[in-house]
Amino acid sequence: MYDKLNDPFAFTVFIITLLLPILIGIISMRKTKKQSDFFIGGRAMNKIVVALSAVSSGRSSWLVLGVSGMAYTLGVGAVWSIVGYITVEAFQFIFIGKKLRDETQSMDSITLLDYFESRFSDQKNLIRITGSIIITVFITAYVAAQFNAGAKTISTALDLNFALSIFISGLLILVYMVLGGYVAVAYNDVVRALIMLVGLIVLPLVGIINFGGIEAVVEILSALNPELLDPFALSFGVIAAFVGIGLGSPGQPHIVVRYMSIDDSKNLTYSAVVGTVWNVVLGIGAVSIGLLGRALVPEVSSLPENDPEMIYLILSSEYFSSIFYGLLVGGIFAAILSTADSQLLVAASTFVRDLYEKVLKKSKVIPDTDKLFLSRLVVIISGMIAMILAYTAQDLVFWLVLFAWGGLGAAFGPALILSLYWEKTTKIGIVSGMITGSLITIFWKLWLTDTTGIYELIPAFFGSLLVIVVISIRRKKILTGRSGLT
Repeated sequence: MYDKLNDPFAFTVFIITLLLPILIGIISMRKTKKQSDFFIGGRAMNKIVVALSAVSSGRSSWLVLGVSGMAYTLGVGAVWSIVGYITVEAFQFIFIGKKLRDETQSMDSITLLDYFESRFSDQKNLIRITGSIIITVFITAYVAAQFNAGAKTISTALDLNFALSIFISGLLILVYMVLGGYVAVAYNDVVRALIMLVGLIVLPLVGIINFGGIEAVVEILSALNPELLDPFALSFGVIAAFVGIGLGSPGQPHIVVRYMSIDDSKNLTYSAVVGTVWNVVLGIGAVSIGLLGRALVPEVSSLPENDPEMIYLILSSEYFSSIFYGLLVGGIFAAILSTADSQLLVAASTFVRDLYEKVLKKSKVIPDTDKLFLSRLVVIISGMIAMILAYTAQDLVFWLVLFAWGGLGAAFGPALILSLYWEKTTKIGIVSGMITGSLITIFWKLWLTDTTGIYELIPAFFGSLLVIVVISIRRKKILTGRSGLT
């Protein structure tokens, strides 16, 4: 059966794939001596590592399972779901990454909220507290959903009950994160990128060869439904919603922190090229898997539980030996981990750096060893909470994760862009924009997404942008001649 690793070789490879992160965590531990090492790798990360890590951390099971399943259902039109974020992130490396890396180093900032507070001289911690609440809400749901998806992979692959699978899923992430922090996360992202190379590049190529070439696949899909080959068969609203996903990239703390970690901001140009190529290759690979799957299994009713997202596993078992199948199933878990661990790191930095150190213990000097210990402790506690949420509130978690990307993107994307490029931006404008972006995301998702067909991130992003601009201009006029209050 495709959904069981009965073969001992496949099982062994799968287990090695799961345990490899812990080994990397142990190796990385010697490089993690203080808080900045734990959260941003001491600003000494290699340009290739940053490129692959930035891409991998932003592509979870949504790419491996979601996009391939979307392509199975919608056809070539699913490519629009990758166009937006690939385009935005190509420019983001250079136009946001470089300035953010230099600014955060000069301000000695190691989190996104660190940067905002220093940039706007927020002595009352208004930005930090507001941002921490927003991050905690969306990131916790995001991590829980990733744990949930990871548990489903383990449960299916090893035939274990769901509760035990969640525990294993969470434990694997927590162990290597506690050991190595950001360094372990970044290098694990590189390893996962290589595993995804097999799953999203080699698998489609093998599939095409087995079908007898691209022409044969096109012929089968055309006979099934010509619209499967038409990228414009989707409505304008759906295409806009897919492309709009890219608006969320600048506001993802777990992605932008990668730019802060690089050894030299000048190297981000190189990282942009590598990262963009990698994004394109992985995205096309995911779409190709869906199209090949539709040609292989034309009727969705023939899929297990009528679930198009299972097509990745079906193709893997169809075209690969047991050893590679074990690697590819591990690849699903790898994609999930590369997002979950990055988000856990953001959750830890939000509590330790942004709340404990900068708000609760603002006037005290905390030794690096104490901060590092607390950072690791918060990772463990946050992970445990996410595991509980993943098990007890599955529906809530998956409902939240649908707009978690949008919530973070709308809250922090416009704020970051304007803070870097518009000198008139004010503290009150930033706080108002964060709140506006978050609330519009929630409101739109609850009451308007289904009726309008517009992805909630789009109105939330531009609503946040507008509020920041309007309030900043108004605030500047009111405070003309006064200093230190913006």
